[in-house]
Amino acid sequence: MKILLCHNFYQQPGGEDLCFAAEGSLLESQGHQVLRFTRHNDAIVRMKRFDVAPRTLWNRDTFHGLRELIRRERPSVMHCTNIFPLISPAAYYAARAEGVPIVQSLHNYRLFCLNACFLRNDRVCEDCLGKGVPWPGVLHGCYRSSCTASAVVAAMLSLHRVMRTWVRMVDRYFTLTEFSRRKFIAGGLPAGRLAVKPNFIDPDPGPGRGQGGYAVFIGRLSPEKGIQTLLSAWRRIGGRLPLKIIGDGPLAESVKAAAMQTAGIEWLGRRQPREVLALLGEAACLVMPSIVYETFGRTIIEAYAKGTPVVASRLGAMAELVHEGRTGLLFEPGNPSDLAVKIHALLEDREKCIGMRRGARREYEEKYTAETNYRMLMRIYEEAAEGSRFSGSGRKITVWGSGFRK
Repeated sequence: MKILLCHNFYQQPGGEDLCFAAEGSLLESQGHQVLRFTRHNDAIVRMKRFDVAPRTLWNRDTFHGLRELIRRERPSVMHCTNIFPLISPAAYYAARAEGVPIVQSLHNYRLFCLNACFLRNDRVCEDCLGKGVPWPGVLHGCYRSSCTASAVVAAMLSLHRVMRTWVRMVDRYFTLTEFSRRKFIAGGLPAGRLAVKPNFIDPDPGPGRGQGGYAVFIGRLSPEKGIQTLLSAWRRIGGRLPLKIIGDGPLAESVKAAAMQTAGIEWLGRRQPREVLALLGEAACLVMPSIVYETFGRTIIEAYAKGTPVVASRLGAMAELVHEGRTGLLFEPGNPSDLAVKIHALLEDREKCIGMRRGARREYEEKYTAETNYRMLMRIYEEAAEGSRFSGSGRKITVWGSGFRK
């Protein structure tokens, strides 16, 4: 099968970029021919001030360039990871004009939230969910802390909602968890087109021994990741279980200060993936204190692959991925006292901890291997092709100037 992967890279590399690379490599390892159509947000720096807004709504270059590629290569399916902002929804119309089935993976909540994560003032916020025009997000400047930039994103979402782009153009969506799927259905996407396919870890790093005698946090040092909750909890825990913090971000100075003032906290900064996995495998647990709806939480399945239990916020996808007492423990989001209680409980029951290590590794082997993921992905492609055939996706799209019509 010939598969076209479509992705807009972020200026700060993240999980979606990793998923795009991993799925492409997985498909190629199974003998498929993979085409890649990409754009990078670094290009925004070189663009004129008023060029970004119209391209976010509709990128003519994307439409014509992608349509030409599709005509030449004739892929069996187009799979988009991220199209915001430079690729734009024009990608869907290019593929639809050539009768190619379209799959869109949903790694964030951009379709219903301007900042893509349902978070405002360090609290979960769903004010824009289900609204035809996400005006609260514009009012609060939720995208890049700018009302102007937020208005551009809101215009894109509203325009394509009126055009019914999200409903008419995409044959199959998939989310990473059932929790996310329910949110997208609440926002108006058709339930029958929404599948669930998690991320995966490949190659299998093999289980660790868990004998390091420390907990570990891995991720961006930013407010939504629950860094303050983490640091406050460890002031209560002290040196009873050392904490290694891996990552960097806007709260790096706070973490650095905590490491100097609080016994047992060590900040390691950024580390290479191989070293991160090694540290994770020796940890007593991974701590994930996010105060935001994580759409998945890749570090959770990395921990499972290493056989390491996870102590996470009882929130969003984390509450779905972590099975209480079997693969880890859950605590009240934003509550450092409850996090400290759960860490103490982990330390006091060694047999239960050993059982959770086995449970975590078993969870990886059953759900998050490349082999399992490949079967799920191919099923989604097949369902998209079937849906496209029955919906008459070969209908042509006529485009002129910077406008467009069906």
